Amino acid sequence: MESKQKDPKELFIHRDLSWLSFNERVLEEAGDPANPLIERLKFMAIFANNLDEFLMVRVAGVRRLLDAGYNRKDDFGYYPQELYDAVRQRTESLVAKLYAAYQECDEKEMKKSGIRLLKNDALNAEQKKAAKKFFDTTLFPLVTPMAVDQGHPFPVLPSKTNIFAVYLNRNETVHLALIAIPQPVPRLFRLPSEKDEFCGILIDDIIRDNLESFFRGYKIVASFLFRVLRDGELSIQEEYSDNLLKTIEAEIKNRSKAKVACLQVEKQYHEQLLELICAGLLFPQDQVSVIEGNLDLTYLFSLARQEPKPELSFGSYTPAKKEFENIFDTIKEGDFILHLPYESFQLTVDLIERAANDRDVLGIKMTLYRTNDDSAIIKALIEAAKNKKQVTVLLEIKARFDEERNIDWTRDLEAAGCHVIYGIPGMKTHSKMLLIVRSEEGRIRRYVHLSTGNYNERTSRLYTDIGYFTANEDVAKDISDIFNVITGYSLPSRWRRIVAAPLRLREHFFELIDKEMEFHKKYKNGFIFAKMNSLEDIKMIEKLYQASKAGVKIQLIVRGICCLIPGVKGLSDNIEVRSIVGRFLEHSRIFLFNNNSDYRTLLASADWMSRNFDRRIEVGFEVNKQEIKEHLKFILEEYWKDTAKARILTADKQYVRPPDDGRKHNAQEFLLAYYSSEKNR
Repeated sequence: MESKQKDPKELFIHRDLSWLSFNERVLEEAGDPANPLIERLKFMAIFANNLDEFLMVRVAGVRRLLDAGYNRKDDFGYYPQELYDAVRQRTESLVAKLYAAYQECDEKEMKKSGIRLLKNDALNAEQKKAAKKFFDTTLFPLVTPMAVDQGHPFPVLPSKTNIFAVYLNRNETVHLALIAIPQPVPRLFRLPSEKDEFCGILIDDIIRDNLESFFRGYKIVASFLFRVLRDGELSIQEEYSDNLLKTIEAEIKNRSKAKVACLQVEKQYHEQLLELICAGLLFPQDQVSVIEGNLDLTYLFSLARQEPKPELSFGSYTPAKKEFENIFDTIKEGDFILHLPYESFQLTVDLIERAANDRDVLGIKMTLYRTNDDSAIIKALIEAAKNKKQVTVLLEIKARFDEERNIDWTRDLEAAGCHVIYGIPGMKTHSKMLLIVRSEEGRIRRYVHLSTGNYNERTSRLYTDIGYFTANEDVAKDISDIFNVITGYSLPSRWRRIVAAPLRLREHFFELIDKEMEFHKKYKNGFIFAKMNSLEDIKMIEKLYQASKAGVKIQLIVRGICCLIPGVKGLSDNIEVRSIVGRFLEHSRIFLFNNNSDYRTLLASADWMSRNFDRRIEVGFEVNKQEIKEHLKFILEEYWKDTAKARILTADKQYVRPPDDGRKHNAQEFLLAYYSSEKNR
């Protein structure tokens, strides 16, 4: 294609720089006065947590390339060193914005709202007494100082933990010691205060004020806090692994020893002491990140949980709940969807619990990628196995940072008698599928639930997703066949209603785009409307550019990474891109193709990313019921009208707010009201 002759930097936004732009939009929500105070603090914590994972995965990956001497351009036109420098500069700028936003919030909004996070020198007598008692009874017995000398080599320091470096002197001899802030204890300790006031102090500061207690007979010359972030990627050669579960368990243990990807230190660090820390960690001192404030602002999640004032948070809401006397009869009557979190995920849980205890249900098959602690779904699957149902679960143990939890669930399910598949070598199973096999009046009937998001009860209140219920026999046969392909040795048949990755999901979307170009050439009505988390696949972007050049109008709602550049003359004139970052995390994937005014609508577990098309097992499915198609189109249109939480991606790769016409339309708040209305339930 013509685009390949150009510099990739003119055609695409680098995926890592685009991700940083997304996290910047999260940070903007922290500074939006229209958001209640506690929600703004939570956005800061989300930004900080997001950035940690980015540094542990993406930046660590670039550092691995640099260490290996790799020096080729990537698909976006960047050399590793060039990308590393660009990412580091951008990251430091965003971190500075984060702490500036926090400082402003602390000095103005928090104090005004009766929230005070104090330092040691600001405590009154009663508060000092409470902090000292907590130190003596809890922190001192728990904390273990670590000497560093010839007899005590530099220890392996855990990732994402705050650690005191302490410089000691005794008899004109200097010593180095380390004290890790204990992770089992919440970082924020609540202090005695007035009735309507919240006062807290970080346990970091309580320990700082009592450091001498750990080093009797020694003089503390200097001390400061630092924090390491280690490479979070597991190095697994799956094709050579006899037992994938044991291999991943072993790699998780090695994660604590992984190479340091980032080292953060307090602004008041001691130069010579820092040199010792960098030497012990084998980390270059010129790449240390100096933080002007408390390290690791994710403790703001704890503050949000402890501050009960309802006026400081988003108003509570109750998801609309569909209730049926017999869920199986309702699904047989016709397909329907749930739109989370506006509608309750409980119906999905009820379906699995009902299946576990229904005497006519013979078997349950499902995929699990990420689920929550104390999962009612896991409990229902265990109950089903105890009730002699045939239960098969594909539980993806390679879901990043959820590996340990998923391994624990695997043990529990296997102990109950479930047949558990750990995943497929070389692939992640990211599809969200549930198949229930039931005996009814002498014949077998299958019930299917498909989703754009995970079977996770906690995130179902925070993420927008679409769940699809059907008893359509063609869909059921397709899903049965997919499970056979995944769990055994079976080549895929020709599916009727399902399209899957890595087989031909990208190709299927290409065919739909090609048809839009054909229709536009004949009827001038080519139109594509899609919503997803990320758009990164180079081949897909080039196909969209081709469609734009052919005159097809394209509207994209892309919450996170978007490597496509819209509105470029002669390349993407007909493409518009918007991102929505608001109260809920936009996670649903909806794809609409005009199809000469007889539009086709698909839902999928996949974004338009190379990994989803090529390295994951994903499922896309077309919705045929007209009522559902119209509702999905309505959802897309409401999001497109958003002027409160939307950002428009411009041809110069910047995100800007929509023009302010004085009438702010918040799509998420509108949909909350829409679904809560009795007539729309």
